[in-house]
Amino acid sequence: MESKSENSSFEKNVQTDAAVTAHDQKEELPSKANEEKVIEADQKVKSSGGENGEGKIEGLSKIDMEMKVNDEAKEGDLKETNEVMNTSDQERKEDIVKKIDHEIDVCEVKKEMHEDQVIKNETEKKALIEFRSKVEEAINGSQFIIKAKPKENEANSSAMEGSEKQKEENGQEEKSEQKENVGSINNDIRLWGVPLLPSKGGNATDVVLLKFLRAREFKVFEAFDMLRNTLKWRSENNMDSILDEDLGKDFDSTAFMNGTDRQGHPVCYNVFGVLADDTMYTKTLATEENRDKFVRWRLQLIEKGIDKLDFIGVSSILQISDLKNTPGPSKKEVRLVMKQVISLLQDNYPEFVVKHIFINVPFWYYAFAALLSPFLTQRTKSKFVYARPAKVSETLLKYIDAEEIPISYGGLLRDNDSDFSVEDHAEEIVVKASSTETIEIPAPEAGSVITWDLVVLGWEVNYKEEFVPSNVKSYTILVQKERKMGIQEGSVRNSFKNNEPGKIVLIIDNASKTKKRALYRYKIKNSSSSLI
Repeated sequence: MESKSENSSFEKNVQTDAAVTAHDQKEELPSKANEEKVIEADQKVKSSGGENGEGKIEGLSKIDMEMKVNDEAKEGDLKETNEVMNTSDQERKEDIVKKIDHEIDVCEVKKEMHEDQVIKNETEKKALIEFRSKVEEAINGSQFIIKAKPKENEANSSAMEGSEKQKEENGQEEKSEQKENVGSINNDIRLWGVPLLPSKGGNATDVVLLKFLRAREFKVFEAFDMLRNTLKWRSENNMDSILDEDLGKDFDSTAFMNGTDRQGHPVCYNVFGVLADDTMYTKTLATEENRDKFVRWRLQLIEKGIDKLDFIGVSSILQISDLKNTPGPSKKEVRLVMKQVISLLQDNYPEFVVKHIFINVPFWYYAFAALLSPFLTQRTKSKFVYARPAKVSETLLKYIDAEEIPISYGGLLRDNDSDFSVEDHAEEIVVKASSTETIEIPAPEAGSVITWDLVVLGWEVNYKEEFVPSNVKSYTILVQKERKMGIQEGSVRNSFKNNEPGKIVLIIDNASKTKKRALYRYKIKNSSSSLI
């Protein structure tokens, strides 16, 4: 019995020591009030004396008792707090983490979007100064004057003239052209509408020059060669007038410019899946003539995007490539023509991609990207973003507002929309796991027409719509019966005309174990034809 008692006492002491140690770890420093009490007691002991330090022991004992009471009270409060927090701590953590992640994403996106206009160090600054001087010298020395290639119809008509007459006149023409070129120096050379002469240009000129420097890792001579080759290529292919050409609409579904991102960059969508259709493929890429026309059309599209840039605040484009149903190896012409387009863009449009987002990425593409990765610079790789089908909307929303994203990609933008515009911004709510959320749209005036948009990212929820009259004696009207919304569902657009005051209620039932983000907007057109 004695042994058991001693063991019990020992275990109790160990538990007590462990509790004290845990408490000490939580509160390493004494509170200010306790420090003041110790000082006060020490002063009392010194004044009262005591041969054996009795006064000191008595004073400290009182403080120990008070501190023990305070500690017990704190431990009680802590225990009670922990009990309350245990029930909701996980949810609160998830909310905090999600908020922090969202803020980090937004900050990172803003930082990345403006990186192309920032000179990071003295080496880059020195390279820009040297490059400016070299370009200035080249323009004033007429090194960039290039004679454009004659157009095809002009060449054909000249070929019809007598060969002997041409031979006689060639010598005189060449001499006169040389005299004209020597006598006049054109220093008003522009690239994408921006003057290239640094002494007459401004910030926009530096932005353009920095594009060539970055494309060649700030190696001035290589950047200069790239600029000179680009100017020559543009002159030979009449690129300055390409926007005036009518290339038809046969290729419009393969790529298009649509809206801007959160930072104002134009957005270009590339849809490779349409080329998998045999009819479309034959119509666009089956012949060499059509392939050449497609390349020309694709260059015109990028020029349309560049035409929207000011080269001060915004100087690049956001590219989105949809890999859904991408043509397989059997359609080799697709690969060849896209390789040609990419090569032309890399050689003559440096640093015009602020970000390249690949969406609906199949598993095999990740393996392809991994093989390609060692051959890419870190700067290029940092611009790539990949999104699986289930993450398309969530990924695009990091960069683009929902009002600017087409409904086919989980946004709210519809073609020829007469009800909403991109200025009609959406609101957002979070639907917690295993819970139901409602969105209420007030309709206080009878005879109003209420129109709304709603999309839940990754849907997988049950959804229904009701009209609830203000009069409790009236019946609730089921506007849209409940149905299961799959992962591939687009945004919902609906409208309702009320015969009495009330409200539209949108009900989202999330039975899954993950939270959902819902985006919505609405308009109310009352009987007097005014919009709310």
